[in-house]
Amino acid sequence: MLLAEVVSASNSVAATSSRLEKVRYLAELLRRIPPDQLPIVIPFLTGSMRQGRIGVAGATVHVMRDVPAASSPALDVATVDEAFGQIAAAGGPGSSLTRAAALRSLFECATQAEQDFLIRLLFGELRQGALEGVLLDAVARATGVAAADIRRAAMFAGDLTPVAQAVLTGGAGSLSRFTLQPFQPVQPMLAESAGDVADALKELGEASLEYKLDGARIQVHKADDEVRVYSRSLRDVTAAVPEVVTIARAIPGRSFVLDGEAIALQPNGAPRPFQVTMRRFGRKLDVERLHAELPVTPFFFDALFADGQLLVDDPLARRIAVLAERVPAENLVTRLVTSSADEAAAFSLRAMAAGHEGVMAKAINGGYAAGRRGQAWLKVKKARTLDLVILAAEWGSGRRRGTLSNLHLGARDPERGGFVMLGKTFKGLTDEVLAWQTKTFREIEIGREGITVYVRPELVAEIAFNEIQVSSQYPGGFTLRFARVKRYRPDKTASDADTISTVRAIYESLAR
Repeated sequence: MLLAEVVSASNSVAATSSRLEKVRYLAELLRRIPPDQLPIVIPFLTGSMRQGRIGVAGATVHVMRDVPAASSPALDVATVDEAFGQIAAAGGPGSSLTRAAALRSLFECATQAEQDFLIRLLFGELRQGALEGVLLDAVARATGVAAADIRRAAMFAGDLTPVAQAVLTGGAGSLSRFTLQPFQPVQPMLAESAGDVADALKELGEASLEYKLDGARIQVHKADDEVRVYSRSLRDVTAAVPEVVTIARAIPGRSFVLDGEAIALQPNGAPRPFQVTMRRFGRKLDVERLHAELPVTPFFFDALFADGQLLVDDPLARRIAVLAERVPAENLVTRLVTSSADEAAAFSLRAMAAGHEGVMAKAINGGYAAGRRGQAWLKVKKARTLDLVILAAEWGSGRRRGTLSNLHLGARDPERGGFVMLGKTFKGLTDEVLAWQTKTFREIEIGREGITVYVRPELVAEIAFNEIQVSSQYPGGFTLRFARVKRYRPDKTASDADTISTVRAIYESLAR
């Protein structure tokens, strides 16, 4: 398939605000893609590459804007994919020059429209509105298979691409192989926010309240004596947490998949700060030393699979019972099932007194919706926070001269694609964080304008704030009052960031 066909469909999708029209354009394209090229094109349509980041610096991509464009489209997607693969594989001395030369050769074969598409793809700036939800509906329309069935298969696969490829080539019957099983991690279920526990109970009725641990989300899989531990982003982190493996091996049962948090505790049992726990999950680790100096403890709150039985469709009450039958009490999250607002408030106070950041409230009859954020799970924190994507930063002045300081904050826009800016903040940044983000932002820079450095929208920060205000200054229509950086979230990707709909809902709840 010619890249020009993908570019044309992408531009058509970006040009319309109608979700139905987006779905129609994408479905028409999906029907024409050769089966062997589906794994290439589907990531393109969601603004990514199957190779992930390929090691090309922003400055190198900028230079490509000056490469003379081809006069007519002749570049096919397989050639583009092959070039990306060669660039990603380049390493060692001179690899930067090798990548730049390969990228230039690719751009010389591309038309102006194709060059623009490739630049935005490399910068993570393909905001055409074809996010996974829209693309999933397009796959359903192209195949005649129910969107719910495709969504469920993608939930188990952890990725839409293999599911789309299967159903586009093999129909509905091909989805049967996508199911939850040990060592095939699924995206974790996510939570919406509630103002307080009383609001949460009004929404849910009787609910399971849990201490909200400020740790690292883990998914633990066991089959016989083999145990693997996966991070929130489904990265295999087994080697980093040998104590979690030891505890999991001792849990009764031939096989299971458990959801939980790993957290570093102080000698008195109080939680250590999130950043301290995350030291156990770095890319380069001295595991033996850290294991001795900074042990982590797993706390489990859900069971997704047990001894061949799929549990995600069972009510939470059933999953809790399965968990309690197997897991020692010291490795279970503290929990209270209640419909009493007074009992819930007292439980919330106990959670915060123990050093935790709040509570989770979960519908007792709710299923486990992997990879989705819904009203069946609500988080209640002692401070209002949002997980936002960093879109840009401004060079500082005074004592911050020479550092990238003032951050541009963006919420995810699932309807239109991309992110909408909610304001700026330079508060809450230590000297250490300033130095780190200055170095990191320059590595993911995609452009400059005056004192502003624009970056690939991939870093997530947890932003505390006092109020949400209506604002005509920012595209989202809202801004955060007294916004400050609580911490960066290396365990989250941009797709995990809070949406503009969440921001709007919080504003409306506070305005009541």
